Amino acid sequence: MDREVLRGVLDRSPVNDDGRSGAVLQRVSLADGSRVVVKQLDPTVDLVMRLSGDRTGREVELVQRGVLDRLPPTVLHAVIDAWYDDGRGVLVMRDLGDAVLLWESIVSRDQARTMFAAIADLHAAFLGSAPDGLTPLDLLLGLFEPRRIRPHEGSSLIDYALRGWEYWPEVAPGEVGERVLALAQDTAPLAAACRALPSTLLHGDLATVNMAFEPDRPGCLTLIDWGLVAAGPAEFDIGRLLAGCAQLFGPVGREASATIVARLDGLLALQREVAGPAYDDDAMRLGLLAGICWLGWNKALDIVEHPDPAVRERERAALPWWLRQAELAFETGLV
Repeated sequence: MDREVLRGVLDRSPVNDDGRSGAVLQRVSLADGSRVVVKQLDPTVDLVMRLSGDRTGREVELVQRGVLDRLPPTVLHAVIDAWYDDGRGVLVMRDLGDAVLLWESIVSRDQARTMFAAIADLHAAFLGSAPDGLTPLDLLLGLFEPRRIRPHEGSSLIDYALRGWEYWPEVAPGEVGERVLALAQDTAPLAAACRALPSTLLHGDLATVNMAFEPDRPGCLTLIDWGLVAAGPAEFDIGRLLAGCAQLFGPVGREASATIVARLDGLLALQREVAGPAYDDDAMRLGLLAGICWLGWNKALDIVEHPDPAVRERERAALPWWLRQAELAFETGLV
């Protein structure tokens, strides 16, 4: 780490980024009093890199090719510099501190509107013009395919995913649940359906923990962790966000209800509003189907094993909503 930006290092400490991939992050204090976060991209310790076919660090290439320079004004990134060191990527980023959302952070109504509007701007900016050389869409959609992850048993993330998919037939019996599981086990038909839709730049891992709201940048959303960036239909990003994080949003519409189904309906309505004429019902249904095929294991695991009975009940209450969206997606004939 001998680049100019890291000269005069005074102190280093590990960063707990709430992630599960194994990525190595350090908070570094510099001689001028500033702080940065350094991320080392090493596939030998970063499981998601290995699963997505990333051998050196796509985030570095993304920076060096100027892709992040094309982000719309409402979407920010934190990267200061990026390079390869002995063939492995190094990212230096602004230290966003408490601005980064945590797994327990609740997204307010105003934040949700800013978030969804910024994401819509991102997708509009790259519509039909996503660069080449990103995460292959089939690898992204199949990130949790049991046959692909089973060789990595022993990792906590992989063990959770495999166990969750084993629970799936128990929590989602019936034809729709069976079809979802079949797609989760072989995502090739889902990838083919996604390729038939308009394509844009996808963040690829759109979760609240990969977001920040910086106080001095109102109306903007800062996105971090671009390691799974891909080209595909915008609706995948939204489906992944709702599948993983809907429970972290407060009520987003006029209703005061905080039930998980009300939140899901409200978030879908918000997406319809911010997307405007670009909103496509069939594409959104496919995106939601992709979301449940990506993270259905997590929902099944929470329903069966979560130690908090309120979480078990919440996910049990939400599952019929997701199965109905899957059913609607199957009815479109897209997959």
